[in-house]
Amino acid sequence: MLILNADQIREWDQYTIQNEPILSIDLMERAATACCEWLLSNGYSNRSFSIFCAKGNNGGDGLAIARLLSNRELDVTVNILEFGHKGTEDFQVNLARLHENPVEIRFISSAEAIPHIPEEEIIIDALLGSGLNRPLEGLTAELVDHLNRSGAEIIAIDIPSGLSADQSAKGNTVIKAAHTLSFQCFKPAFLFAENEEAIGELHVLDIGLKQDFADALPLEYKLSDHEYVKRLFRPRKKFAHKGNFGHALLIAGSFGKMGAAILSAKACIKTGSGLLSVHSPRCGYDLLQSQVPEAMVIADKEEEFNTALEEDLSPFNAIGVGPGIGVSPGTAGMLYKLLQRRQLPMIIDADALNLLAANPKWLDQLPAGSILTPHPKEFDRLFGASPNDFERMKLASQKAKALSLVIVLKGHYTLIAVPSGEKYFNTTGNAGMAKGGSGDALTGIITALMAQGYPSVDAALLGVYLHGKAGDIAAQLYSQESLTASDIIDSLGEAFLSLY
Repeated sequence: MLILNADQIREWDQYTIQNEPILSIDLMERAATACCEWLLSNGYSNRSFSIFCAKGNNGGDGLAIARLLSNRELDVTVNILEFGHKGTEDFQVNLARLHENPVEIRFISSAEAIPHIPEEEIIIDALLGSGLNRPLEGLTAELVDHLNRSGAEIIAIDIPSGLSADQSAKGNTVIKAAHTLSFQCFKPAFLFAENEEAIGELHVLDIGLKQDFADALPLEYKLSDHEYVKRLFRPRKKFAHKGNFGHALLIAGSFGKMGAAILSAKACIKTGSGLLSVHSPRCGYDLLQSQVPEAMVIADKEEEFNTALEEDLSPFNAIGVGPGIGVSPGTAGMLYKLLQRRQLPMIIDADALNLLAANPKWLDQLPAGSILTPHPKEFDRLFGASPNDFERMKLASQKAKALSLVIVLKGHYTLIAVPSGEKYFNTTGNAGMAKGGSGDALTGIITALMAQGYPSVDAALLGVYLHGKAGDIAAQLYSQESLTASDIIDSLGEAFLSLY
């Protein structure tokens, strides 16, 4: 599945029209047919529909959908937003075709003409498509507000009206759909939390656009999905031994937060690190030895915090730091000295990110290829607040390039921004994973992959995917509500098996 901006989608349509070849009106018919088939196979075959259209090609889709539903003897009313000008050529053709059906057509030229909509009606939003690049205003905005207040279920075609495909519409008037029926590919807008209320459940329908055009496109955004990640995965060779899979070091835990160290360590072992050492304060020694017997434990000289990393780092292939370490001055000093040694790329998470945010000049000390794993608030503390998700994504990409880091910006579609400028969005995971300990598990997973020799970018992509896949498997067993970080770790084996 691709992620394309509005211009690329428009060019893909035109390429298909010219090279299939197919008339644009017939391509529109293909899209409308796909929408109708979805409606009829998803519980809407006995419902009444109010379809709202403007006079562009998105409105043309709506008129074609109205005709096809009417042909199935469903009750359909069409409402056309009227601004006193003719519609596009394909809109006009579909309007003429619709006149041959027993469908009531109303024109909305003023606020007084906006109809009352019964709550049991299904609203089809075919007002404005993905080409929109400015906020709604006037009668269009009034109509959208009215539809949102109606209490009726809304299904958006292509993209909810008022939402831009590739720039933020935060704070603007937009349709709030229960479902969005889009075509052929993801749009950037579908990947950001700020648009969740507008999009509802997303369904990407195949309308047969020519694949060779998409294959040749330079892509700013990429989906890290099963097909992509499977190519990164390296199954084990039969004659391998533990020395082939690296020695990971986790610096984790403090008094009252040893659970974070245990979870991270268990995830690291479950992800296949050949050896694991955990540097923790003395208060965590017995806990780690009993809860994670596969790990070796290096006790700090202090009882409650990590304060001094005196061991030789040369035996280690990857270092993960942050889960549960706290932000004491002694721990801050330890992190600073670790950065000065600059021997290995590191995975930086949790309290280590907070220490970097408090000491921003330390970012320049991070070894190239290191991986930062912030959630949005941690990211804002590190790099400054962003007004919306689009700007936060751009800033993450800029910082990844400038600092030669991989930035894993956690969310439903976790962004992995890499030094080359590519932006990957992960396709696994669910809201049940939004619980304490989940991020600690991710740190252990990525650290284990780095220890096994995966390059930073591949370790981040594969680690985030496996973490989300394990969460999805666990949610199927226990529900999102009951899902815990331990359930994620316990499901890593099945997540790996999905890649064979």
